[in-house]
Amino acid sequence: MSMAMAALSVCDRLRQDILAGAFPFGGRLKIDDLAARYTTSHMPIREALRQLQGEGLVNVEPNRGARVRAVDVEFVRDMFDLRIALEAMLARRAAERIRPDQFDALARIQADLEACAARADYAGVLAANQAFHAVINAAAGNVEAIRVLDRHWNIIVALWGRHGYGEERVAGVISDHRQIVFALKERDAEGAAILATAHAAKAKQEMLRRIGAAGVAGQ
Repeated sequence: MSMAMAALSVCDRLRQDILAGAFPFGGRLKIDDLAARYTTSHMPIREALRQLQGEGLVNVEPNRGARVRAVDVEFVRDMFDLRIALEAMLARRAAERIRPDQFDALARIQADLEACAARADYAGVLAANQAFHAVINAAAGNVEAIRVLDRHWNIIVALWGRHGYGEERVAGVISDHRQIVFALKERDAEGAAILATAHAAKAKQEMLRRIGAAGVAGQ
C-alpha cells in the first residue's frame, strides 16, 4: 500500500474515532500513541492530522501538538449555515451557466442515486448525492466556494454514518433534487437558490435532530 493510501486510511479511521467520541474534546493527540493505535508509522499520522486540521476537526498549535476540536451542536450548526449560504449562491449561478452535458450528468447521477435508494444502499446514495451537487457546483464555477464545501464533506458523511441516513431522509433528497433540476432547466436562478437553501436547511435540521436524540439517548 502506498504512503498516500496509508495516510488516507489512517485519516478516515481517526476521523471516525473523533466523531464517535473515542478521544475527549480538547484532548491531546500524541503521534506515538496514534501510531500504536493504528499500527502505522509517524508519517501517515502527521498527514492525517494535517488533513483533519484542514477539515476543522483538529487544532494544531506550534510546540503544543494537536488537540481534538469539539464536534458539538454549535460546530454542526455553523458548518451547515455556511453550506446553506454557499449552496444557494452556487445554485443561482449554475442556473445561469449550466451546459447541456451537465444536465445529462445530473440525470445519470440522479438515476444512480434513486437506484441505490431502492436497494437501501445508503452509502451509495451519499456518494451519488455528493456527485450530484459537484456537477451543480462545477457549473457555477466558483472555485473558492467549492473548496469550502469540499472541506467539510468527509465530516458530513461520517456524521450521517454515525447518526443514520435512512429511507425517510432519502425520499426528501430525491424530491428536492428533482425540483432543483427543473429550476435549473428553466434557468430560474432565484427558484434554484430557494430550493437549494431549503434542501440544505432540511439536512441541517435533520442532522441536529439526530445529534440531539443521540445525546438524550446517551444520558
